[in-house]
This record gives sequence, structure tokens and C-alpha cells, in this order.
Amino acid sequence: MTDSKTTTDHKTIQRWAEERNGVPSKVAESGEGGVLRIDFGEPEEGLEKISWKDFFQVFDQRKLAFLYQDKTADGKMSRFNKFVSKDK
Repeated sequence: MTDSKTTTDHKTIQRWAEERNGVPSKVAESGEGGVLRIDFGEPEEGLEKISWKDFFQVFDQRKLAFLYQDKTADGKMSRFNKFVSKDK
């Protein structure tokens, strides 16, 4: 069984992403602010890298929370993450 956590703490999110070589990104053609993603450097067409400042500005404006997992069921480092409404 794997545990997931939810946070809105910017430092926790940035540290988690950077430990996995992830960078802040958005879907390039998704309107104002864009759809946020963490890019792990694997080919995904349409992703545009953005600064952490811009990333967290959109994150806060949209009242999001970061759902993530530290380890997989077999104990390996997990990259599972999802952006959810912090109101839920």
C-alpha cells in the first residue's frame, strides 16, 4: 500500500519536484495561466517550462493543492503527482 500526501506549501512542492529532476511547466496552449505540470524531462509535446514564481502564482490563484506520493509500493522513488482543488 502506498500513501499519498497533499500540500500547498511551496517549498515542499519545489523540493519534491527537484529531487526527481522535475521542473515547473504548463501546457503551452491551455489559455491564461495554463494547465500546470511538473516536467520530468520525458518527451511530452506542448509543455512549456516556466519559473517557480510564475508556477506558484497560478497555483495560488487557482486555489490548488498538490497531491503526491514519496515512494511506490515497492519502495522506489515515486513521481506520482496531481493538482487538485484545495477546497476539497
